[in-house]
Amino acid sequence: MARYQIILAYDGTAFSGLQRQLDVRTVQGSFEEALGKIGWKGSSVYAAGRTDAGVHASGQVIVFDHDWGHSSDDLQNALNAVLPLDLAVRQVTEVRADFHPRYDALVRSYRYDIIFQAHRNPIEERFAWRIWPKPEVNLMQSAAEQMVGEHDFAPFGTPPKEDGVTIRNVISAEWVEQDKGLSFKVSANAFLYHMVRRMVSISVEIGLGKHEQGIIGKYLRGEIPGMIQGLAPPNGLFLTKVTYK
Repeated sequence: MARYQIILAYDGTAFSGLQRQLDVRTVQGSFEEALGKIGWKGSSVYAAGRTDAGVHASGQVIVFDHDWGHSSDDLQNALNAVLPLDLAVRQVTEVRADFHPRYDALVRSYRYDIIFQAHRNPIEERFAWRIWPKPEVNLMQSAAEQMVGEHDFAPFGTPPKEDGVTIRNVISAEWVEQDKGLSFKVSANAFLYHMVRRMVSISVEIGLGKHEQGIIGKYLRGEIPGMIQGLAPPNGLFLTKVTYK
């Protein structure tokens, strides 16, 4: 029996999130079904982090134990042969027996894509949030810079466990200009539920002149009570990388 680490990519459009649920299609459920087809007898895989319905990933980390008996390359090929088209194994590595993808993670990185278009584009909007008119990028960048550092991000999201800690350390956050829009790239030691989507939403609203730049600091200092109300749609969000020691 060996423990394997899988780098998993998926188009989240047709999934009701990562975590296995009854009677709905999820990333975990589909992956475990594929594992069963190649002889896996386990009860559950472990993931680096949960993603919401409609959220994508290019670097999700999944870990499981399996009495495979062949090479890691053979395991990757066997899984990709039985996985649905919107799920794919990018890499397989054998890891130590006590490795855990969530608790051993040091940094998690996400990207959120935005396109600037006046009219709908169903193909491109599958993987990006369409916005029009174009916001002021310098104001959005200033908003992102204010989020860097260790803060109480309670206005941006909820912790995985009830009464859990809401302090997070954002290592980097920036808006990068692309051909048709922007990408928000953010890394932190961990994220709250919906935290990235609220970071994006408030940045866009600042860029559109709906809020003044100082509102970020006011939320982080607790000067504005409650949760940030805006929530960017899930289709622009990607889990891109999880970093370990």
